[in-house]
Amino acid sequence: MDRLIEIDHKLFLYLNNLGNEQWDWFWLLVTDKWTAIPLYAILVFLLFKKFDWKATLLSLVLVTLLITTTDQLGNIFKDGFQRLRPCGQEGIKEYARFVAVRCGKYGYFSAHASNSFGVAVFLGLIFKRHFPKLIYFLLFWAALVAYSRVYLGVHYPGDILTGAFIGAFFGFLYYQLQKFLLKKFSL
Repeated sequence: MDRLIEIDHKLFLYLNNLGNEQWDWFWLLVTDKWTAIPLYAILVFLLFKKFDWKATLLSLVLVTLLITTTDQLGNIFKDGFQRLRPCGQEGIKEYARFVAVRCGKYGYFSAHASNSFGVAVFLGLIFKRHFPKLIYFLLFWAALVAYSRVYLGVHYPGDILTGAFIGAFFGFLYYQLQKFLLKKFSL
């Protein structure tokens, strides 16, 4: 385990130090939750356009539950593992670029990554019949959001990978739940 942590720290420092002040504004914009509103508004519009109102409403409720699940699970893991964020860890923060507005205390795992990947997988699978390549764009967006956390100095790559995996898992699980509910209630 110590070897994995060491690799995670070294990879973090390498990736984090690739950044420069000219790009800081971009990564702060990517990580800001309000930046995704236009994307999500388009996705909601597509839901209404391609599905009836009941299926759309079910999708919106499930997205809300999905984000709540991954977000709260992230909080449980952070409090349980109590792994310091790189911006607050002695021996790391002195060599890292800290760009984020705030640091926070614990970082394992990244709720930004889990939320982004959860929504990307869930909506990508919902739209696969109508827009088969949309999932690639959504996964790319989720990867950008996840990487922004390393760039800004608030998460290790391991936090991001765990968050992405958990988010993708729950995105798939909620997609299966949606299929079951649509079939069960003939929506």
